[in-house]
Amino acid sequence: MKDQTPIYNITPFTLLDYPDKVACIIRLAGCNMRCVYCYNPEIVLGKGTINFEKVLEFLKLRKGILDGVVLSGGECTMHSKIIWLMKEIKAMGFLIKLDTNGSRPLMIEHLVNLKLPDYIALDFKALPDKFEAITGSDLFENFEHTLSFLIASGQKFEVRTTVHSDLIKENDLERMMRYLSLMKYKGTYYIQQFVNGVPTVGNVGHSISTFNMQDIVSELENAAHSRYHIDLVFR
Repeated sequence: MKDQTPIYNITPFTLLDYPDKVACIIRLAGCNMRCVYCYNPEIVLGKGTINFEKVLEFLKLRKGILDGVVLSGGECTMHSKIIWLMKEIKAMGFLIKLDTNGSRPLMIEHLVNLKLPDYIALDFKALPDKFEAITGSDLFENFEHTLSFLIASGQKFEVRTTVHSDLIKENDLERMMRYLSLMKYKGTYYIQQFVNGVPTVGNVGHSISTFNMQDIVSELENAAHSRYHIDLVFR
């Protein structure tokens, strides 16, 4: 039977992964991308060891302790029972944050229409000219469909990009911000520094670049002769 043990692991407590909430993280194994900088190769390439029932038993013991549950991966929207799992989690009274690469827009749309995710973190890997080299996939159009839907839907979500100096340059980041503005995204854009010294899917080297983020934002605002509505956060 498919998805008997889809869960790779559970982080029982986090204050960092769900904004302003006390949460746990449930990571589902498997992914449809092979991002070269991904620091979870064992989750992306490996198999799960925990079934959904064990997860629900764990959550029953966390009622009144945790505010929410982060569903992450890998790419958690790939799993056949994700809708069922989210319904069970919501029935327990937990909020749900969904981490996704946006590659399955129809699934995301279905989940949002069912009002299952309370918050979504959408990974913006790169623009089309670099997307395949970074992700090992041709799924940019899927990501774009997801982004367009989320912007139009009113769903609470953030966009985030992981920056490695060999992969994303300052001009790439400028172009990505312009793209988000053209798409009429007005939320928070988190720029995450690649963490050196960890195993990765593509065995990438050391990242050395730092960006002057204020200069990037100022250049974009001057070019548009108006204030950008994107809240840029560098972390």
